[in-house]
Amino acid sequence: MQLNDIAFGTTDWTAIAVEIHPGAQGEARWRTQHFGDIRVRMVEYSAGYLADHWCHKGHILLCLAGELHTELADGRRFVLTPGVSYQVADHAEAHRSSSPQGASLFIVD
Repeated sequence: MQLNDIAFGTTDWTAIAVEIHPGAQGEARWRTQHFGDIRVRMVEYSAGYLADHWCHKGHILLCLAGELHTELADGRRFVLTPGVSYQVADHAEAHRSSSPQGASLFIVD
């Protein structure tokens, strides 16, 4: 990844407007910033959240709070807790998220 044409700056994530994205169950609350082609998000999943799709987008994702369950299309499952991250490339492995207890995440894609 090449980071070009981005001046030094800070982001007060509490000042970014929230976008609500309903899941098959529950909802995701996104606060999003764009830096060129790079999207950076703070995401909160409600308790009981289940994604409504299999994602093929690449991400670097860090769990800040709660617990994130990630299932891959091949059946493998992973649980992220605070301080644990995952990374996956675009179109590499389809994945779907859920969060029985809710979770807060920092995501770069």
